[in-house]
Amino acid sequence: MVRVITIEREYGSGGSDIARKVAERLGWKLWDQLLTDQIAGLLDCDCRSVEAHEERRDPLHYRLFKAFMRGSFEGAMNAPRMKMVDADCVREVAQKVVTAAAREGNSVIVGRGSAYYLRAYRDTFHVFVYAPIDEKVRRLQETGKSEAEAAELAESVDRDRAA
Repeated sequence: MVRVITIEREYGSGGSDIARKVAERLGWKLWDQLLTDQIAGLLDCDCRSVEAHEERRDPLHYRLFKAFMRGSFEGAMNAPRMKMVDADCVREVAQKVVTAAAREGNSVIVGRGSAYYLRAYRDTFHVFVYAPIDEKVRRLQETGKSEAEAAELAESVDRDRAA
């Protein structure tokens, strides 16, 4: 019996809209913005900080700085108190929230690596939503973006997520 549905998606494909409609129809909890809110709450930061690091990799210079900082005695001691929000800590907390949502059941979870984190769960159904580039551009234009901006976002966001 399926108790969890994960929906991964290409940017602009309408995956979030599909997830919302599926959750409404089933009467299940939707973990999309709620997931971001939970992560922000656990990290004691605002949602914009989480959104800036979700499904992304930190730049090389930041990763080098973090490795250097953790390699020093002072840095290792002070790092937890600094409450740094970066891609690594967002990913770690996202995994915890996603697995907790799966244990709760009756959940539709959008992105954030949920299909990967729940790959061994037998009661989970995984979906990937994709669309042709012209359809993604059209959807993004409906949100107020210019055609050029929509085309650039449709190409770059998925490339950044994959990286």
